[in-house]
Amino acid sequence: MENLKVGDQAPEFELPDQDGKTVRLSDFRGRKLLLYFYPKANTPGCTLQSCSVSRAREDLSSLGVAVLGMSPDKPASQKIFDSLFGLGFPLLCDTGHKTAEAYAVWGEKSFMGKKFTGIIRSSFLIDEDGKILQTWYKVSPGETVPNAKSFLEKK
Repeated sequence: MENLKVGDQAPEFELPDQDGKTVRLSDFRGRKLLLYFYPKANTPGCTLQSCSVSRAREDLSSLGVAVLGMSPDKPASQKIFDSLFGLGFPLLCDTGHKTAEAYAVWGEKSFMGKKFTGIIRSSFLIDEDGKILQTWYKVSPGETVPNAKSFLEKK
C-alpha cells in the first residue's frame, strides 16, 4: 500500500473504542483530528506517546483538534491502558488491522534482528472535511504532539 499524501481523502473507519463505543471517522466532520497509530497498549513507547497526547489535549482542543489513538489491541487491553494512565480519549481497536492497512501503517518491522509484521508508529492530521492535512510516518513516540502543534501553529 502506498503512503497517504496531503490532500488525500482519509480512509473511513468504524471501530470500537476501549469502552465498546463505535467510533467513525465521519463523527469528526467539522473538526480537525489528530489520529495516531501505536503498536501495543501499555508498552514504554506507546505509553510515552499516549501520555504526551493526553497532556496536550487541552492545547490541541483550543486549536480545534480532537484526538484518537489506534492499535490492534482488544477493547479490554485499551481499557486497562486508559485506566492506568488516565488518558481520557478514545483508543480504537483495529484488531483485524484493516484500518492500519488502509492508512499504510501495517508493515514489516524488525526488532533485535527479528522481522515481523505490525504497526509502524505514525500520525495523521485530518481536516474538517476528512482530508489529510499532514502525515508523519515512522514517527518516534515523543514527536507526535510537537509535530502536530508545530504544523497547526504555522497555519
